Amino acid sequence: MSEKPYNLEERTERFAIDVRLFIRGLRLDIANKEDAKQVVRSSGSIGANYIEANESLGEKDFKFRAKIARKEAKETRYWLRIINTLNDNELEKTRLSLIQEAEELLKILSAIINKS
Repeated sequence: MSEKPYNLEERTERFAIDVRLFIRGLRLDIANKEDAKQVVRSSGSIGANYIEANESLGEKDFKFRAKIARKEAKETRYWLRIINTLNDNELEKTRLSLIQEAEELLKILSAIINKS
């Protein structure tokens, strides 16, 4: 994974791209295939909802959309936790790194929500 951008819109975009690159390396058995679909959707939704929050019509709308982005970060973390890398050390290292990034995004979004 690359260096983390300071801009949260860029960081969430990079995260969604990194998740997609990770999925490409997985062996997609029945379970992983379904989990992969979910994690691709939720990881992209973090950034999409954060962008929507930044374009919000007011403080209440901003907070609502930021909460959705946070919810998607939690969901992404969940899907990443249950995906099976089948003992591939490199994929497992990437998976753990992505889980860490999801947790960091979750904390950042929580701080933004609490301050707004």
